[in-house]
Amino acid sequence: MAVPKKRQSRSRRNKRRANFKLAMPAITPCPSCGAAKLSHRVCLSCGTYKGVAVFEVKKDK
Repeated sequence: MAVPKKRQSRSRRNKRRANFKLAMPAITPCPSCGAAKLSHRVCLSCGTYKGVAVFEVKKDK
């Protein structure tokens, strides 16, 4: 089994971890209503997914 001969310094470790970060979520416009929504998820403003109505959205009074 490979074992490192020397310990890596903090700066070398942190340089390696510099590119490990969160990516922005893929936000796309809804084809039905045009509202911003996450990809591959139901639109919360109109309740459609791939052009099919999935649930009824309650209207505020």
